Amino acid sequence: MQTQTLILASTSPRRKQLLEQMNLSFKVKGSHVDERYDANLKPDEIVQTLAERKARAVYNNECDTFVIGSDTVVVHKGEVLGKPIDEEEAYLMLKNLSNGTHEVYTGVAILTANKITRFSVVTKVEFWSLSEEEIYAYIQTGEPFDKAGAYGIQGIGAALVKQIHGDYFAVMGLPISQTIRELRKIGYSLPHHLFG
Repeated sequence: MQTQTLILASTSPRRKQLLEQMNLSFKVKGSHVDERYDANLKPDEIVQTLAERKARAVYNNECDTFVIGSDTVVVHKGEVLGKPIDEEEAYLMLKNLSNGTHEVYTGVAILTANKITRFSVVTKVEFWSLSEEEIYAYIQTGEPFDKAGAYGIQGIGAALVKQIHGDYFAVMGLPISQTIRELRKIGYSLPHHLFG
């Protein structure tokens, strides 16, 4: 009997950590894809499209292979925020997010030999009112630069967050609970400690 192979199409340490937390056996393959998208797409369509693009980039048509791609964007007042390119952009993003609520969209695509499953999750995140000193101190940690919206909720950026409404793990980069359930639905054999 052929063994199933699970591949995470991402080098994100946070996504890797979430799959490891479930005691799943998987491989990591970075997918270096063009992350540009059609400006007319809605946020949920953007993250699902990019998640699928990442999954397809590493899929090799092998039977019994399940590839997970994921993408996250931050949306504030209708504007999609990606990763800041420099300190100035990081400052502007954090200043705009200060003392308000924004949405974090995370899309997931799971690719198999005969199926593509896509879904997205949206979580509302409220920030404290941040002083200039707080923003600059956070930027100096270096943490904002590989994060959509210029912060990481699982790191020092947690100090900026007043409350969230929704899936914390989706804000980290992978809605792990729904991903597990979708894998089961499409025939991935989960280990016994997950749902028997």
